[in-house]
Amino acid sequence: MAVITGSAVGDALGGATEGWTSEQIEQRHGGRVTGIVGPWYPNWREARPIAPYHKGDGHITDDSLMTRALVEVYAKRRAHLDAYAMAEDLVPLMIGEPRWVPELESTALLLQRVFLAEKWIVAKLHYGHADPREAGVGNIVNCGAAMYIAPVGIVNAGDPRGAYAEAIDLAGAHQSSYGREAAGVFAAMVAAAVAPGASLDDVVTAALEVAHDGTAAALRAVADVFRGWTSPPSTDDEERALARLVRETVAPFDSVGPDYRQMSLDARRPSRTKSIEELPAALAFVLGHRGDYRGAVLAAVNYGRDTDSIAAMAGAICAGLGGSAVVPAEWLDPISEASRMDIRETGRLMAAAAADILRADRERALARLAALDGLEAAEVAAPAGKPAEEPA
Repeated sequence: MAVITGSAVGDALGGATEGWTSEQIEQRHGGRVTGIVGPWYPNWREARPIAPYHKGDGHITDDSLMTRALVEVYAKRRAHLDAYAMAEDLVPLMIGEPRWVPELESTALLLQRVFLAEKWIVAKLHYGHADPREAGVGNIVNCGAAMYIAPVGIVNAGDPRGAYAEAIDLAGAHQSSYGREAAGVFAAMVAAAVAPGASLDDVVTAALEVAHDGTAAALRAVADVFRGWTSPPSTDDEERALARLVRETVAPFDSVGPDYRQMSLDARRPSRTKSIEELPAALAFVLGHRGDYRGAVLAAVNYGRDTDSIAAMAGAICAGLGGSAVVPAEWLDPISEASRMDIRETGRLMAAAAADILRADRERALARLAALDGLEAAEVAAPAGKPAEEPA
């Protein structure tokens, strides 16, 4: 419940400021954003024809819509997922079940709202009949898989390596390179955050233990700078200084470049040395605010660039650590109403599915333990240098 609601609130708050710089955000809103705000353009339908979306006013974005779809797949299967589940269950939801899309203010297919990198899933799996495990190869490399992968961490609660492996498999149908890697690492971070008694250090440790290549380097850089912070920002100027330091820390690994709307020539291409910006930036804000939900999410919202995804990731981690009580009802209730989605119900649906999956995991683990005990007993009983006899 905490992870789902915490992520959705961050997504909705960040949607209103996505794509702009921190300076532009303050100028547009007369200072730093401190909650739900209206759309950037009053004439949002015509202002950007390529993206005629009503962002702001408490509307969730494609991050939360895709998360909801993945939750529905888990609720249907009641089992761990792989790349084939994307083809068999997620794609049909994207192209076959109309639902309310807040940013379009209409009922539409999920396919009609998602970005081109998510439309790729349908093009490759439904129309191209690609091997689901390899369908992500060739797609632009972005945060599109990581933005909705939090449910994988939930169903692998307390098992970051299991979450990483499942997310990497699942995301193979959608993303490649450091986009796929980010999905695996973020799932591991969520799995660590929701373990009983988890701490910020546990989340960082989980991320660093599973990450590879540029994603690992970016997260290590963030950990080196922010892991020792003890005093969160307390003034607007301190918040601005934190944002500048976050950008300075993650910029060497970000392929998009300094101008988010005019990307560099290397943007979103496969790389062994790069990372998506969203994941290390989210971790940096979580560490900078010592896990405080409100502080980390608002820091992400005011950072600029891909604010909805950064805030959603930061919100998921902080809520996973702190529980549902840390997600402000003053934001969650109006966001649920404005988005025409019972976000708490999505959390309950995810929780019920995760409970069944984790229960089955426990039964398999006990059976595996019994099998290992049997193997050890057989080895002990065998004479030295001679294989044990087959059991009767």
